[in-house]
Formats: sequence, structure tokens, C-alpha cells
Amino acid sequence: MFGIPVPNYALVNREYPYQELEYFAEQEDFVEVHGKRFWKPFVEKPVDGDDHSIMIYYPSSAGGGMKELFRKVGNRSSEFHPDVRRVRHEGSYIYEEFMPTGGTDVKVYTVGREYAHAEARKSPVVDGVVMRNPDGKEVRYPVLLTPTEKQMARDVCIAFRQAVCGFDLLRCEGRSYVCDVNGWSFVKNSHKYYDDAACVLRKMFLDAKAPHLSSTIPPDLPWKVNEPIQSSEGLTRQGSGIIGTFGQSEELRCVIAVIRHGDRTPKQKVKLKVTEEKLLNLMLKYNGGRPRAETKLKSAVQLQDLLDATRMLVPRSKSGRESDSDAEDVEHAEKLRQVKAVLEEGGYFSGIYRKVQLKPLKWVRVPKSNGDGDEERPIEALMVLKYGGVLTHAGRKQAEELGRYFRNNMYPGEGTGLLRLHSTYRHDLKIYSSDEGRVQMSAAAFAKGLLDLEGQLTPILVSLVSKDSSMLDGLEDASIEMDEAKARLHEIITSEAKTVNSNGSAEFPWMVDGAGLPANASPLLPKMVELTKKVTGQVKLLAEDEDEKLARTSSYEVLPPYDQAKALGKTTIDVARIAAGLPCGSEGFLLMFARWKKLERDLYNERKGRFDVTQIPDVYDSCKYDLLHNAHLNLEGLAELFKVAQLLADGVIPNEYGINPKQKLKIGSKIARRLLGKLLIDLHNTREEAISVAELKSCQDQTSDFCKARKEETDCQSRPKNEDPRRTSSTSEKSLDQDDDDDKETKYRLDPKYANVRSPERHVRTRLYFTSESHIHSLMNVLRYCNVDESLQGEESLVCNSAMERLFKARELDYMSYIVLRMFENTEVALEDPKRFRIEMTFSRGADLSPLENDDGEGALLHQEHTLPIMGPERLQEAGSCLTLEQFERMIRPFAMPAEDFPPPVTPQAFSGYFSKSTVLERLVNLWPFHKNTVNNAK
Repeated sequence: MFGIPVPNYALVNREYPYQELEYFAEQEDFVEVHGKRFWKPFVEKPVDGDDHSIMIYYPSSAGGGMKELFRKVGNRSSEFHPDVRRVRHEGSYIYEEFMPTGGTDVKVYTVGREYAHAEARKSPVVDGVVMRNPDGKEVRYPVLLTPTEKQMARDVCIAFRQAVCGFDLLRCEGRSYVCDVNGWSFVKNSHKYYDDAACVLRKMFLDAKAPHLSSTIPPDLPWKVNEPIQSSEGLTRQGSGIIGTFGQSEELRCVIAVIRHGDRTPKQKVKLKVTEEKLLNLMLKYNGGRPRAETKLKSAVQLQDLLDATRMLVPRSKSGRESDSDAEDVEHAEKLRQVKAVLEEGGYFSGIYRKVQLKPLKWVRVPKSNGDGDEERPIEALMVLKYGGVLTHAGRKQAEELGRYFRNNMYPGEGTGLLRLHSTYRHDLKIYSSDEGRVQMSAAAFAKGLLDLEGQLTPILVSLVSKDSSMLDGLEDASIEMDEAKARLHEIITSEAKTVNSNGSAEFPWMVDGAGLPANASPLLPKMVELTKKVTGQVKLLAEDEDEKLARTSSYEVLPPYDQAKALGKTTIDVARIAAGLPCGSEGFLLMFARWKKLERDLYNERKGRFDVTQIPDVYDSCKYDLLHNAHLNLEGLAELFKVAQLLADGVIPNEYGINPKQKLKIGSKIARRLLGKLLIDLHNTREEAISVAELKSCQDQTSDFCKARKEETDCQSRPKNEDPRRTSSTSEKSLDQDDDDDKETKYRLDPKYANVRSPERHVRTRLYFTSESHIHSLMNVLRYCNVDESLQGEESLVCNSAMERLFKARELDYMSYIVLRMFENTEVALEDPKRFRIEMTFSRGADLSPLENDDGEGALLHQEHTLPIMGPERLQEAGSCLTLEQFERMIRPFAMPAEDFPPPVTPQAFSGYFSKSTVLERLVNLWPFHKNTVNNAK
């Protein structure tokens, strides 16, 4: 479009409603126009410019659904519709790729080809709630356009032949795109815009009618020359909050948090060998007809095909009750029934919840259907169904509440300042998540609480959360060491001898092998098996009763439909299911029984007479889940089983990541190597940016008065006698803009002159990494034990002894546990002083509370809501201590991925600092070379 950068788009024209078009096709997660696929999320805009009903369609991997954008109605500008997944067919539309903008978009207003005013506002695609000021006007903040964006504004004016117009900019991954041109538009309630417009129009009139005057009249309005700029709101200095106050000269520069996902359903896996032709044909259908290739089924269409085939294979009556049935056939039928139940669970299919793998095992050669030779066909395949591990309503509530806690407590002294920082491009926020559904949804719910958003999670997830599985994965890198740790763990637990640390003789009990394991671990195993069988037997009776009801009547009368997609934004329990005596959430008794039966089999192999201690955490998870969510089922022995499982799990879980400190450090550094490297990059970039700000402000403070006096003298001395002062000024400005064009790194900045903010240069960088248990334990182990490495012998641990003891006693880093690094800058000390930047480290055990505790007051209320509270933060350093950034980097660098091993960084999509070494301010200072020595001497 006239060379103006716009999103990739396609046009679909229909002459009448629901017209079938040969060049247009729609599938579950994309539309195809003339052979080009637009994958969800994509945007659907009416061709009619007066129709403002714009739709955004989301992929099934994010929960699906559609968001409708419209002109502001009261306090709303969009609505989310979770059930709508098909595009409109009753009109002509433009389809565009969706561009994540970090929750902010930019409105640009031009007055002629040489001037453009820009304002940032909260994007309607996030939650649709319009932010308004006390006067009822939408909250917007003037921002500076980059040189590229200024050229885009000029191109829009030329292309549309409209001198005064408005258009919308999307800033995405370091580039800017025009997504809408509005025509004749003015800015509402902006003194800056009308002052500038008056100057522009005056210049145009004078150029046309009195060019001899145009170059002599000052560019500013006469009554604005000496008018001071007023600020209505200040942003206070930062104290340290948790570890005492280090003085009013200290400011928060960076917040980095690594956070575990929220409460989830137990993770499950079903494995069965299939020989049924329907299932083998299905495998060939989706693997391209290759007999030896495995297939992964995740999409709604694929899973629906599998469900249809499974329904035809599962017998109506439960064959397991027939005494003459073969045991293997009974088990196979039970597993097929389980597959069917899983696929029927939750209403609309989504790959974020479950996936199926089909892997060929045996083949035969058969004649081709056309009689021309023979071909290979599979006759047996392994089916693996993974399900569960879904974020519960409690998990969503926990994540959202933790986001609110961060907003109110991790940015001390701000109050509502975090939201103000974010909306004014002074908060550089990025949220990363692994590709697991529960982790993504935890990140989205947290962002909802952090930024005070409303509505369902899918639009927030797509707009604000970046998936980065490569950074947050790494278990395979430490698989050998973890297997060794588990083998040693099995030896310690199954032996009759007491564990090493049971006598308490060691000065630091966390330093010995198998630290944290109970002294009587071995005798507890048979008791755990016995109690597990007791619980399984009760659930089996409930499942059989459910099965009889299903055989007699409609499944919807027995199991009320439960749509997991609709439940994405819920933070309350399903009261109707609880009242009906059904399990909480989407799990029926059949799947609940399958879960407990698998635990029973895996925990103790009766044929071999062998315990598998690695199953202890899974038993503990299931107990905790059912005590929290299914207490109304009154399962006898469950509470006792939980106590035994918790006692063992508190020792097993931390030891799976290393049986002693050296092994914990080795495993932790392998798993979290990439994450550790990224944390160091985050801190390094923040420090460099802060130093740039300090240097430039120092130059500005020292030179401002002197420069004002010398500038007039220099201008007079260097200007030719016949040269107009106004013309020289214009030339100087132009050269500066040309230099700015050479700056390749995009800087999105708040306009300091009219932003109505006292500290426009102030900024905070926030990086949030959402992950699973493995990375929380790995990162913590590196922080605790990095000094045991040979290269750091003699160094004190980054974690103080009192925190070591608390961690040893806590052991479990439960759901929503987190580790936070906050970097502060002390502006009173010299730039080269190591104490200029310090790191504060805190952690939380998460929802590490037994569901059997606190049965009165607040605890009783939480039990009603099936939610456990998140423990508050605890410091990892002694109060008053000062861990410098230099020391932290030196201790962590040996275990982190080097910066040079990372791929080239993506240009920031949001504000990355008002000042930088390439900004106009520094160039203004450098215009007067005779003053450089003064600046250097001052340092």
C-alpha cells in the first residue's frame, strides 16, 4: 500500500451472503485465501470503512474463541466470545495477521507532511476496558515517534492526499505498521497538538503569502516561550521494601521473577497397543500415509476423528465383569474406555489440554488396492494419550492474586504507579512462558492481575505472553545425572538403615546425601501402598455406579457437560457438580479411578515385589488434589495417606534434582543454563541503560546553564553575516534528525515535554519467566550451592545460612512458588562504585500449605473455594546486607549460557529507555566540543 508498512492481508469479496468462493477455505486454525494461509490469531475487518465491527479469532492452542472490537460504548471497546470459532460469511472482509503489541497501540495525527503528533493508549484487544481520567476522557500519553514512523506519517499524507488526518500504528517486535487510516481527525484535549498545529499552519500561510516573514518569526507561540511545564503527578523514589530501606537515593531499576504455574489437575498418561483397523487407518490419514511414521493428534478435527473411532470400538457393557473374559482383553477395553472418557471430557477440543501419539510397531506387506505390486501396512501401533495437568479454577485465582500482589508490593512507593509506568512506555515488560498449557494460562492470569485487566484469559495470553520453550526446557540435558540421583534415592529409601542426617550431627544438615528424607522411610512404603489400595477401591465403586447409570440413560443426565474452554477465566468452583456428588472440575469417576489405579500399579509391582519411589510425588499430588477439590466425596483413608505421602515427598522431590549439593549444582546448571544466561543479560542491559541515563543527566546538569550562554555566542560567531538565524536553526534540526535515522535500534519514548509526568526518563524493566517445578528447583539450587564449585572455593553462598535453613525445612516449592531478583541503583555513589547496583533476592514457597491445616476462619473459607493461599516472600539474604551486581554476576556466570551463544536478540517491542547513547540529547551536548573537557574533569 503505497510503500507504507502494513500487516500481511488478503481480501475476500462476497456479492451476496454465504456465497461459496473457490479461492477461500476455512479450517479450524486458519483461513486460506488464494492458497495463502492466515493462521489464527488473525484479524477480520469489514471492507466497508463505515463498519467498525472488527473480529480477532484465536487458535485452539490458546483456548479458541473470538474478540469483537467496536467503537467505544460507555466503558467498553471490545467483547470476547469464547464459543465463536467460525469466521463470518455474510459480507466482504479483509483478513490480516494479528500483531502482539504488548497491550498498547499508538494513535497518530498529522498536520501537513512535516508534523505528526502521537499518543499511546491501552489496546482494546487485551480486555476491552477503556481507561478514563476523572473527566471521563480516555487516558492517553504523548509519545515520541521514531524517525521511521515520522516518515510513515509523511507517506500516509501523500498517499491519501489528506494533510490533516489520523491513523493507527501497531508497534510489534521492533517494527511499526499502519493498520488503519481514519481520514480527517483531530486530537482531543491536547494543548501540545493545538499549539503545534497553530505553528504549522502559520508557517504554511507565511510561506505561501509572505515568505520574507516566514524565516524571521520565531517557531514558538509568543505566549508559550517562557511558560513552565507543570507536572500533576510525581513518582516517588524506590526503597527496598523487604530488606530494609537504603535511603531515598535508591531507585528500583529491574524486577525479574521466575514463577511456577498454579494449581493443576494431576497429569495422566494412557498407553495401549492397538490393532484395530479404524485406529490404524486414522494414523495413516494424519501421517501422510507413511506406514512407519508416527502421528501426533492435537487439533479439534483430529481428536474428534479419534473420538468417533473409539466410540465404535468401546463395548456398550463393561466386559470386565464377565468371568470368562481374557485379562488382557479386559484391560484393553478399559483403556479404550478411558481414552473415550478423556476425549469426551471438557466440551470443545483444544491442543492446550490433551494430545495423542500413535507410533507404528509392526508391519506386513499387502497387495496394493490397484493390484500393482504390494505395499507395507501397519498392523500394530502404540497409542499414548497425555491429558490432565490442566490449570484449575484455583490455579487461575492464585495466579491472578499473585499478579495483584506484585503490582502492589514489588514496586514499592508506586501505588498505582506501575500501571502509569506501563501505559507511558516507561515500563519495559516482557512475559515468557514454556509451551505447556497450564504454564501459559498461569502467565496470562498473572498478567491480568499485574496490569489490572478484565475479561477472559485467551486475549491476554495472545497479546502479552511469549512462548519460549527453548529457554524454559532443559530436563533432557540433565537426564543422566537425574537418573543417577533417583537410583541413589531408591537405595537410601528402601534400605533399612536410617538416613545419614537423622542423627543431626552435621552442622549443616542440607549438605549431606539424601538430606530431608525421614529416618523411617522404608517402613512407610508398605503403609503407603496399603492406603493407596484402600482409596482406589472406594473410587472403583463410585466408577462402577457411574457406569451403570451411563448404561441406563443419557450421559448428559449422569455427567453434566463441562466445557473446559468456557472455564478458562473461571476462578470459582462448579457448585452444581459438587452438589450432585460428582468430582470437581471435568473429571468423572471413571477417570478418577483410572488415575488411582495407575498409581497403585506403578507404586508397587506385585509380580516383582518392588517399590518405585519415583511415584511418591505423584501419589502426593493426587492426595493433595483430592483433599482440596474432592473433600466432599469423603474418601476414607485419604487424609492418612496424604500425611504419609507428604512426609516422603518432602524428602524425595528436592533429592530428585541431586542427592547432594554438588550434584544439585550440576543438575541445576544443566537444566537452567539458558534461563540463567538470560537473567544475566537482563541485568546487564538494565545496568548499561541506567548508566547511560546517569551520564547524560550528569552532562545535562553540568552544561545546561553554560551551554545556553555559549550557544548564542557560538551561533553569532559561526553564522555568516547575511545568514538568517531562523534558517540556521532549521538546518541544525534537520541534521540531527538525519543522524537519528542512522540509529538502527528502535526506542519507544514518552514525550517528556507534554506528558504531564515529573520523571519522563525514569523506567523499570520487568521480566517474568513462567515455568514448571524443574526450573524453580534448578535455579534455587544454583543460587544456594554455586560456591561449592571449584572455581568459587572460598566464596560465601549467595543465600545466607538462615535462608538455607528455611529452605531445608520447607523443601517443597509448590504451585505459584517464585524467585524474585530486584536490582536497585544508588544514585548517591559514583558510577564506577560496585555498590552503585545491588541485587535483592527473595523467594516464596508458593501454595505450600496442607489442605488439612487451618480448618477454622480463613482456612474454612479457602476450603469452600478449593484454594490454598500463596505464602509471602522470604529474603534469601541477611537484612541489611548488600549483594552487588558485580558479585552476583561473578558467582552465576560459570553456570549460565554465555551471551554469545544466544540467538540475535529481537528488537524490543516496548519502551527500552528514554535516554540512550544515540539520542538527540547527547548529540546536543556534543555540538559544543569546547565543553567536553569540563565534563570529563567532572567525572
